[in-house]
Amino acid sequence: MKVYNTLTRQKEEFIPREEGKVKMYVCGPTVYDYIHIGNARPYVVFDTVRRYLEYKGYDVTYVQNFTDVDDKIINRANKEGSTMEAISNRYIEEAFHDADGLNVKRATVHPRVTQEMDGIIAMVQTLIDKGYAYEDNGTVYYDTKKFPEYGKLSKKNLDELIAGASERVAIDDAKKNPTDFVLWKPKKEGEPSWTSPWGEGRPGWHIECSVMAKHHLGDTIDIHAGGEDLIFPHHENEIAQSEAANGCQFAKYWLHNGFITVDNEKMSKSLGNFFTVRDIAAQFPYEVIRFFILNGHYRSPINFSRDLMQACQNGLERIKNARKELDFYIKNSADTKMTAEETAQAAELEKYKEQFEAAMDDDFNTADAISVIYELVRFSNIAVKAGVSKEYAEKIQDMLDHLCGVLGVAELKEDAVSDEETAKIEELIAKRAEAKKAKDFATADAIRDELAAMGITIKDTRQGVQWFRG
Repeated sequence: MKVYNTLTRQKEEFIPREEGKVKMYVCGPTVYDYIHIGNARPYVVFDTVRRYLEYKGYDVTYVQNFTDVDDKIINRANKEGSTMEAISNRYIEEAFHDADGLNVKRATVHPRVTQEMDGIIAMVQTLIDKGYAYEDNGTVYYDTKKFPEYGKLSKKNLDELIAGASERVAIDDAKKNPTDFVLWKPKKEGEPSWTSPWGEGRPGWHIECSVMAKHHLGDTIDIHAGGEDLIFPHHENEIAQSEAANGCQFAKYWLHNGFITVDNEKMSKSLGNFFTVRDIAAQFPYEVIRFFILNGHYRSPINFSRDLMQACQNGLERIKNARKELDFYIKNSADTKMTAEETAQAAELEKYKEQFEAAMDDDFNTADAISVIYELVRFSNIAVKAGVSKEYAEKIQDMLDHLCGVLGVAELKEDAVSDEETAKIEELIAKRAEAKKAKDFATADAIRDELAAMGITIKDTRQGVQWFRG
């Protein structure tokens, strides 16, 4: 299995530090509002990476944090006359709601910055003691000139980093170097604070993830992941902090997802094209959002538009309908074994699995993996029409369920239909059958329309009438 490592700018064979185990850290959201479609991409992408690693047999410890102390949270709390804790708790729950909708598995650990203060203060002190940090009037800075490899992730020298990201490098006369960044800042009036050797204050942004990764995964981890906007300064600074403090490599593989544009423009509130996941879920099911994200390679930019979402919804329905067809076929078929010809053809099913794994082994190429699923859907539909044995249909069903499950897509849920409604539907289906038998096609069509008005789709098959909601 090969992964593209941002650190080396090339695909590398994936070999975890400890055989059979993977330690993975993914930067989570700052919780002051609902997550937006840009946040959703790393959620879905790296959940899928985790799923595939687990599918390959690895024991994955997956850590995704919540940043619950930040200027944006404090400003939101002040605006609403609330507290930072209340705001962060509310939006952590909202983030979980959206993540659950997107079928994102809960992390092994979801640490919060406010729960990690002792570790943060200890790492800052270690950096001071080792000569990598200095204090000035309650502010502690990291001295970037003391870390010779600073810039190795973003592949820029210090001058280029300042020029290329000036809006994200604070100008401060107290700094020894313009690229130095804050590890600890003094308390401001009305802000929450913690006691430290340098006075009351709170941590800088970057030190938080270094500490949470160390606490829950150790000094060196296998995979560190996030959006490509975090390469500089956040991930660059994490490397500088962690490797200086711990004296060893921080992360072996760095994975970064590409941006999402909206109608081919960068998403921003000023352009009016800023969408939360909750906004989109009001128009398209969460499962369609996940499917849309996985239809592009995670490192490539993808464009969000209503037309593309509709196309993804149609594609997802195609897969789900094939699974429903198979399920109905198997439940209503005689218990027949595979023929000699089917036994010989069964090897073809393994071909789809091999192609799927080849796509995913090539830097988690979910777009190609989905193409394989479409091919398997076509194969399944032909098999059902041909009236294959029940045993062969079950093998096809197992393979389709297997591959969809790895990506967390097209999961079939029981239709929420009450016993009373089920009895009503089946009564109408029986009346329609009687009308068709009597060649009363007008009545049969009227019953179909009545069922459609109830949100029920019916389909005539060799095994009987199949019905489902939607």
